[in-house]
Amino acid sequence: MKTIFITGASSGLGKATAKLFAAKGWNVIATMRKPEQETELAQIANITLLPLDVTNPQQVKNTVQQALSMDDIDVVFNNAGYGLMGPLEAISDEQIVRQFDTNVLGVIRVTQAFIPYFREKGQGLFLTTTSIGGHITFPFSSLYHATKWALEGWSESMAFELRKIGVGTKTIAPGGILTDFIGRSLDFTPHPAYQQWTDSLFAGIDQHQFSTADLIAAVVYEAATDGKDQLVYLAGTDAEAMHAQRRALGNDAFHQQMATAFLGA
Repeated sequence: MKTIFITGASSGLGKATAKLFAAKGWNVIATMRKPEQETELAQIANITLLPLDVTNPQQVKNTVQQALSMDDIDVVFNNAGYGLMGPLEAISDEQIVRQFDTNVLGVIRVTQAFIPYFREKGQGLFLTTTSIGGHITFPFSSLYHATKWALEGWSESMAFELRKIGVGTKTIAPGGILTDFIGRSLDFTPHPAYQQWTDSLFAGIDQHQFSTADLIAAVVYEAATDGKDQLVYLAGTDAEAMHAQRRALGNDAFHQQMATAFLGA
């Protein structure tokens, strides 16, 4: 029986992925900041809950060691993250640091903690949730996009060195997901000078085009099990469509189209 280690498993994609892998017969180590508050996953026999705040370097080391003492790990799914939105002018330095600490440094910490184990084992796979926002951009999301583009570039570079030790790395780039991301997992900071344009942005977001967390979790399972040497897995019809549209139009024309669609100019 194989085992997957998941970060950010308390809700949304992380939780859906934990449930799917458990249903497929995998052992699942589902981590989250407050596992004592999780009731649904705690009832599934082959899911183990562990505490993990990826912004806490010592806890990352401790939790990874605890997980490795419990089971052989085959796949690590770096999924913890959140979105920071708003005009850059309105965002504090503390918010900027927290965004990068969670979305980028957290992924790097967890990956670095597992590499020696996978290297000695001679095999293993890292999966990382990025976003279609790591390939295209939306207005008033510059810092979120900075983290996701960083993860795509980091993962592409890491693939070279990991491949040499028998370890794989892949990114899952979803479009919109019908979860609580826009609520619980979104940090939005307004500024009155930009109000009309941020209102226009949110008015232009059509959640009917979003995918369910279960659909995206199925892409995670595919990436974990298909044996392909493939770096990026676009997930969701909206992600695939926007990615294809950018390639077809070219960067400048696509950027102007996005500005017109969401800001009206």
